[in-house]
Order: sequence, then C-alpha cells, then structure tokens
Amino acid sequence: MGYAAELDPTGSVLSFYATDLRRARERIGLPQAELARLAHMSPSLLNKVEATKRLPSFELSALCDERFGTGDHFQRLWKLVVRYAYPAWFRPWVELETAASAIRSFQVQVVPGLLQTEAYARAVLAPSRPDRAVAEELLAALRERQRVLDRQPPPELWVVLDENVLRRHVGSRAVMRGQLERLVAAAESPGTVIQVVPYSVGGHAGSAGPFTAMTLDEGPDVLYVDGFRQGQILADPIDVKAALRTYDLLTAMALPPDDSVALIAATARALHG
Repeated sequence: MGYAAELDPTGSVLSFYATDLRRARERIGLPQAELARLAHMSPSLLNKVEATKRLPSFELSALCDERFGTGDHFQRLWKLVVRYAYPAWFRPWVELETAASAIRSFQVQVVPGLLQTEAYARAVLAPSRPDRAVAEELLAALRERQRVLDRQPPPELWVVLDENVLRRHVGSRAVMRGQLERLVAAAESPGTVIQVVPYSVGGHAGSAGPFTAMTLDEGPDVLYVDGFRQGQILADPIDVKAALRTYDLLTAMALPPDDSVALIAATARALHG
C-alpha cells in the first residue's frame, strides 16, 4: 500500500526492514490492516512503517517474527534500524549505553535525552527545523534508547542540572510542566539521583559545558562531550578522570537530592494555569 511499492531495499537499513516486512506479510496473505490490529496500532501508522516514514517498534518486530515464523529476524533488524537513525558519530555512544552500569550526566541547557518526554524532545528539535521524517526517526529512536532504563537491573543514573534547565521554557508551559513532572517521577526510582546546581552558587565547576561519563560493565569508563554540530566520545583516562573530578565538584555544589526534587516540583507547580 501507499509508498512502499516504490522502496529500494538497498537504500538504507530502514528500507531493507520495510521491504522485508511487506514481503513477509504478503507471503502469508496477511492484510496490512489485520497486522495493524494485532500490533495494536493504527493502519495508517503501519503503512508509514512500511513506507519508511516511521520507525518500527521492538514490539512490532517481535510480533512479526512470531506471525511470520522468521525466528528473530525482524528483532535483529530493528536493532540496526534504531542504531542507524542516529548520526554516525553518535551511534557508538548509543551502543555503549546498552552496556552501562552507571551513567553520570551534567546538563546546562536541556534535560538529558534518557529522561526527556516525547513532547519535550519534539520541542528541543523544533528550533532547528529538521525534515519532518528525520525528526520522527530521531524521536522514535530516542524512545527505544530510553528502554535502557527498563533493563533489569537498570544502570545507575545520576543527573546534575544547572538551574537554567528548569527555568528555560522548552515548548509550551504544559510541555515544560510535563517534563519537570517526569523528572520528579524519575527521581523516585532507587537507581536514579537528580541534583540541581542553583543560581545562588554563581560560577561552578561545569562552566566548560555539558558532558556525560559512563561506567561500562566491562572495560574502561568513557566520556561524551557535546559540541556545536557533533559531540565527541573520549576514552583517554586523563579526560575521563578530569570529567569525574568535575562531576564530584558539581555534586558537592548542587542542592541535596531531596531539596533538588523539591525545587523541580515547585517549578512545575508554578507552570499550572
């Protein structure tokens, strides 16, 4: 249906996935509308998946393998689809996140991706005016990336936010309120700690900019540093050590976790109405 008939399966991993999905569905004579019903999604959304206008979900991939008798074919393809939705320079970081035992993030402008609501993430992307299809791919990939927090056991997540993150309205008041409420809820998880560096601190150790340090289940720690057009992944022990020292200083300067959550909650309440 729709655009799928025109797909070139060699054009991208997503095109290969969509072409295989349509062929497997047609091979067993399963109408698109019926597969959509089984997958608890609208026929229009499934049509967009088969047309590479939307990324598939893991749940759809698992259902297709079950219905089509394809083992774990679509589930394995899905991992590649999600990986290649990100820019090439960021893909290694996404891969490393799946093996993280601890993640420490410091942010000065926006909430870190792992804790973003979809509405907030969409608002973060909006000012750069990305192509709609590209934006939808990135949002779908972010949803799948966030699944790392559902892993058992999940990685320990420690987030330090400059108060600016709470005060800068990204999107509407409702979008910002929803994002702040998401932070409050996340802080209730035993493995997640959120702290805020208040304006009253003045200058602080994170003036050089945002970064994320990650401890892996095996191997040395790695560091991600944001940049203008692309970030950098650093593994030099000297860089990692400097980042962790800065992080320790930031946590010492920040409000205690309970006080931080209270500030976030109060800021969210002020956005009602």
